[in-house]
Amino acid sequence: MPKPQRPPRGTIAFNKDSFDMGVIKRLFGYLFKFKFRLIVVVLCIFISTIAGVAGSMFLQTLIDDYITPLIAATGGEVERLFGELLKAIFIMGSIYLAGIISTFVYNVIMVYVSQGILKTVRDDMYTHMQTLPIRYFDTNTHGDIMSHYTNDTDTLRMMISQTIPQTLSSLITIISVFASMIITSWQLTIFIVIFLAIMLLVTKKIGMNSGKYFVEQQKKLATVNGYIEEMVNGQKVIKVFCHEETAKKEFDELNDDLCNSATRAHTFANILGPVMGNLGNIQYVLVALIGGLLATFGGYISLGAIVTFLSLSRSINMPINQMSQQLNMIAMAVAGAGRIFKLMDEESEVDDGYVTLVNAKCENGKLVESEKRTGVWAWKHPHGDGTTTYTELKGDVRMYDVDFGYNPEKKIVLHEVSLFAKPGQKVAFVGATGAGKTTITNLINRFYDIADGKIRYDDININKIKKSDLRRSLGMVLQETNLFTGTIMENIRYGKLNATDEEVYAAAKLANADGFIQRLPDGYNTIIDGNGGQLSQGQRQLIAIARAAVADPPVMILDEATSSIDTRTEAIVQAGMDSLMEGRTVFVIAHRLSTVRNADVIMVLEQGRIIERGNHDELITQHGKYYQLYTGAFELE
Repeated sequence: MPKPQRPPRGTIAFNKDSFDMGVIKRLFGYLFKFKFRLIVVVLCIFISTIAGVAGSMFLQTLIDDYITPLIAATGGEVERLFGELLKAIFIMGSIYLAGIISTFVYNVIMVYVSQGILKTVRDDMYTHMQTLPIRYFDTNTHGDIMSHYTNDTDTLRMMISQTIPQTLSSLITIISVFASMIITSWQLTIFIVIFLAIMLLVTKKIGMNSGKYFVEQQKKLATVNGYIEEMVNGQKVIKVFCHEETAKKEFDELNDDLCNSATRAHTFANILGPVMGNLGNIQYVLVALIGGLLATFGGYISLGAIVTFLSLSRSINMPINQMSQQLNMIAMAVAGAGRIFKLMDEESEVDDGYVTLVNAKCENGKLVESEKRTGVWAWKHPHGDGTTTYTELKGDVRMYDVDFGYNPEKKIVLHEVSLFAKPGQKVAFVGATGAGKTTITNLINRFYDIADGKIRYDDININKIKKSDLRRSLGMVLQETNLFTGTIMENIRYGKLNATDEEVYAAAKLANADGFIQRLPDGYNTIIDGNGGQLSQGQRQLIAIARAAVADPPVMILDEATSSIDTRTEAIVQAGMDSLMEGRTVFVIAHRLSTVRNADVIMVLEQGRIIERGNHDELITQHGKYYQLYTGAFELE
């Protein structure tokens, strides 16, 4: 996966749009969680910087107080001056040593601070992501979401571990060097200030748009990552349909966009480096020339002071260049942090329910222990006197004049849908792709909220039921099977995390998955990788069915649950499915009409409306759309 590029040395970005103060304030909120370590870092940076400046100032003392007198000294005076010189060098060496130790300490501390902040950011981001509604994941590519955890956090790491210490060090260096310049020669200091103003003006002119392009680069990088993720997941489809050339062409276009953004971002930066370097050389020559004139014709400055000032002029140019470079690093980090905080600011899924459901049997308004709770749930309702009673949840699901659209600004997907599923009934939905079959089941478990109408669950408005409880009481087997890295046992237990091994075995046998699991090298302890690549599609589907079985819900939703299973396997699993569905309310979505013949009620949908309803025989007698579908006069699309 592509990594964010570092801005070249000498880059600067004075663009107000590149520095969102709200984002920067939130970043400092994370930094201040490590404020005691940061205080130590600031002290160490101060010591390290002052040690460097002291070295430059020592040159004047070395030349004027020791070297020049030593040249003219004779006899015992030479030994005395040489002894004092050794002491001064020892003191200066001790100062340098303190600077080296301080540099080492603050770099080590910043590693812990930066990694600690990144851990906190990732934790906060992932925790919040778990609260987001399904709508967010439907409207954002997986690659773009992953880019928040990789590229965007990496820009934060570079800023925290490198940019902040270097910027602080540069700032202290500039202040201390400027003060030293004034002490050494105020005349040359005036010249330096004028020349630095010219350098900053040139820098701003060249690099004013660079930060904007670095922000654009981050966005293009996320787009490329999203495309790569999509193409990697779809490699089999690409190979089957010989889509390689088209995929390469599309990738080239996206990669060209990224390249253009990165090129624009780095073009002025690459120009700026040599310009700043040459301006620094010109400044150095002019300082030497003006200093020589001041020393020769006015005696305003000593030879040692000239040498010291030349060293200081180099010292002030370097931190200014570093700060100009770090400004773009900050711009990149702010851009990445802005994307991270945008995810964190996404509105969490609202759960306004207050009715609690429990997986337990109840009698006379009280819970009773039961070794076997097949599909038995209850909902509790507290009373004002402090008591709580329970009512058995039967699995009665009803919809009244439901309207729904995925986007309120676009057309409605479902129109005045009304239906009822009595406890223990098997209700099937058939219709062309896009008719609204899956949408109905998404509304029952509140993945989306309806625009109008009502949905009642055992005569309780589902908006009043806690979402977590509602979804636990609705078992789902989807057309797209999702398994996770771990053992077969763990993947089945995903449906009920506190399920015993015996419950897992029973669920697998119910789904007729036990046979092939026992033939695996380690049986139920066989490790499968992400999404079970070493298993067949049918085997993965059987595990998904077993996962739903171990959840033991009163209502089941089967969305094309047998679509990936061959006819022979379908016959095997159908018996297990029948056992699983026994005594439960079941919603079935299927393109294979043979799988819904025994449904109690079949709903035929077309363009978001229920146009026919009844059992198989009744619908065949009507000679309507279902009859056409069943006899092949009209095919599902």
